[in-house]
This record gives sequence, structure tokens and C-alpha cells, in this order.
Amino acid sequence: WLKPFWLKLTRRFTDTSDRAQPCADAPGLLGKMQNDEGRIVDLYLPRKCSATNRLIPAKEHGAVQLNVGMVDEAGRYTGEFFTFALAGFIRQRGESDSCLNRLLHEKGLLTFSK
Repeated sequence: WLKPFWLKLTRRFTDTSDRAQPCADAPGLLGKMQNDEGRIVDLYLPRKCSATNRLIPAKEHGAVQLNVGMVDEAGRYTGEFFTFALAGFIRQRGESDSCLNRLLHEKGLLTFSK
């Protein structure tokens, strides 16, 4: 005898045996990652576009992240840098260069004087 399709679906969605259970050490934490000190850490932190503040999804292949390094008077790298992330949306519209110029000007890294 074959069971109806909808009966299989309701059983699958109401079965709780495969759901994550809270750990005994920390009640109330369900499926959270912890480091050795006991602090809660996430596996994935999404990036935000520096120009538009939009979230950049993990699967967006058009986005870029740039590290702009600081140099001293002799032109040597000092170890400091600024990180900028640009979404593929901005790059596709052809506005990434103007947005990057604006971001660099806001940080004081670029001047428009002659």
C-alpha cells in the first residue's frame, strides 16, 4: 500500500529528530559556534559595499575588495591599510571609479587640487 504524497510531506516537516539540540553547557544557545574562550563566533560575516552600504552576498562574483596601503614620505609601505568593498552592482553600472574616488577623498587619501 502506498501512502499519499501529502502524508509523507507532513511527516517530514513535523519530525524533530534531526533538528539541532541545545548544548548542555550553554542552554539557550542553539547551533552557535564558540571559540576556546567561550565567545560566540560566526563562520560567515557578510561584507557591505563601501559605496552603497548594500550587503554583498557570498555568491556574488562581480564584487571586489581593495586594500589601499599607506606609505611614508620615502614611498615605503607602513603596514597600515584601508579596505574598500565594491559590489558588482556598482561595477556593472560603471560607477566604481567615481565611487572609489569619493571614498578615498572622504578618508583624506586623495585630493582634487592641482
